[in-house]
Amino acid sequence: MDIKQVEYFVQVAQTGSFSRAAELLGMTQPALSRQVRALEVELRETLLLRNGRGVALTEPGRRLLARGREILQLMQTTQQELGAMRGEPEGRIVLGLPPSLARHITVALVERFQAELPRARVAIVEGFSSHITEWLSTGRVDMGLVYNPEPLPNLEQEPVLREELCLIGPPGAPQRAGISLAEVGRLPLVLPQRGHSFRRLMEYEALQAGVKLQVAWEVSSVPTILDMVRRGHGFAALTASAVNEGSGPDALTRTTIVEPRIRSTMCIAWSAATRRDALQLRTAELLKQLARSFAA
Repeated sequence: MDIKQVEYFVQVAQTGSFSRAAELLGMTQPALSRQVRALEVELRETLLLRNGRGVALTEPGRRLLARGREILQLMQTTQQELGAMRGEPEGRIVLGLPPSLARHITVALVERFQAELPRARVAIVEGFSSHITEWLSTGRVDMGLVYNPEPLPNLEQEPVLREELCLIGPPGAPQRAGISLAEVGRLPLVLPQRGHSFRRLMEYEALQAGVKLQVAWEVSSVPTILDMVRRGHGFAALTASAVNEGSGPDALTRTTIVEPRIRSTMCIAWSAATRRDALQLRTAELLKQLARSFAA
């Protein structure tokens, strides 16, 4: 078997789609399909069933996916161990980042890799914390930054940054030292959909305080939430770093939520089954530095 064909198959199987896998791999969909088909011919097995929603694994496909992940992990570990013998981390690492953070640190992260880890490659996948946690479990990503993760036996987590949630208002809104959660509950809110870390945190604290939140709009994209607040469609509850705007007459207003104070924790997470090598350790340090400098 060609190791690249195994990598292609694993990517298709994990994403459930030739188009999404081709995008992540940086190749065309027809070329990817030919490579996977060549692997099926080599093995004399049907590995994937194509349907209108994507692909489904056959029983031989499920077996190859499990073995393929092991093979690719072994190959990567071997490359990194050989690189470590030369004192230089190398290999490929896939990171999961929340969209609100990715749009601010991705370029800086790539530039740090180019300057400090020239023999290593980084791929970045954006998603909500719940998605990144799932991707870590399935092996789609190697490491991720997640907000307020729940303790899970298959994941290791390390806190990186703790921030307080703020009420985000339109430009020109009255500035205050703080606002109570009870007062927030009387305002129309633009919140992410259920399951998003900030939404889950707000609902938990509101339940504990006996406050009913007035959710006017549900929007999954943080940049779009900020646009809606700017246009006067409601208020948002986010960390200051998620907004990360300067000062000026057009800047959104930020008021810390008090009584109670609501703290959001950003963590680095990785699979408990993965042995942390030199590349993972160095990447974790870079993520910590960039996340903290971004929030400063």
